[in-house]
Amino acid sequence: MATHLPIVRDAPEEPAAPASPRRRHPPWLKVPMPAGEAYTQLRRRVGELELHTVCQSAGCPNIGECWNNKALTIMILGDICTRSCRFCDVATGRPLAVDEGEPERVATILAELDLNHTVITSVDRDDLRDGGARIWAATLEACHRRAPDMTIEVLVPDFKGALADVDTVLDAAPDVFAHNLETVPRLSREVRVQARYDRSYAVLRHARGRGALTKTGLMLGLGETLDEVREVITELGELGLTILTLGQYLQPSKKHLQISRYVHPDEFAELATFARARGIAHVESGPLVRSSYHAEGQAELIQRMQALADYGRIGFASLRG
Repeated sequence: MATHLPIVRDAPEEPAAPASPRRRHPPWLKVPMPAGEAYTQLRRRVGELELHTVCQSAGCPNIGECWNNKALTIMILGDICTRSCRFCDVATGRPLAVDEGEPERVATILAELDLNHTVITSVDRDDLRDGGARIWAATLEACHRRAPDMTIEVLVPDFKGALADVDTVLDAAPDVFAHNLETVPRLSREVRVQARYDRSYAVLRHARGRGALTKTGLMLGLGETLDEVREVITELGELGLTILTLGQYLQPSKKHLQISRYVHPDEFAELATFARARGIAHVESGPLVRSSYHAEGQAELIQRMQALADYGRIGFASLRG
């Protein structure tokens, strides 16, 4: 006896959902394409020395402006990060072995550029027992030796909260110790995934407790409220933070977190005023501001702060003149 199977017809296709329109940046976020002789020469030299920069790896919109002014941010310990922060365009994966010759090559290019101030950062290296602290110290030692008059800002990872590794970096005498909180506590886990707000804050507190000039940065436009930002800034003022950067988050790709809103330049200006009133000596606040933006302009402030023997006991408000 034959078994009759039901006839299966293709279900009518659902109409495709309309593609969401590509969000256009407001006019204050438009920058020219990088170009210029100084930019081209610096890009060539970075390649010759087999160095990495966060300017390139993270797709910084200010690369043309900064590199034409010889202001670049070297990124040590490779260009592959062990973490997968949802805002960052640096590649995630298994890093290569530590490059023992990198510290001297970093010192070489910075000495050639004859800078007053520079910023060095790194990927996270959770695969290393010390998080890369030894290479950090070797890089600072080489730079101090090759460019003794240059002030150096380090933008470091959290070293998983291992304060002994933080001390390895501090013992190598950076002029500014920076570590970014990136966002407000409520959003920290979603934005930074393997990091913790309280751990990052503890790293900054430890460095400040050792007398370091400290710096951090926040991105706006991730869904934070103005009150949350003000609360973080108030706590940083109480900590004795020296330098704060506030900038607009920009989505590097569709895989990254979406922009919640574009923050108007006037709001950035208001937050800068608020931060200075909370005792933070230097504030860079604007849509295009990134961690290292205009860092070279902080050299005079750094020298003034270092000249004060009683730095740990004074209020920063008196230095803002």
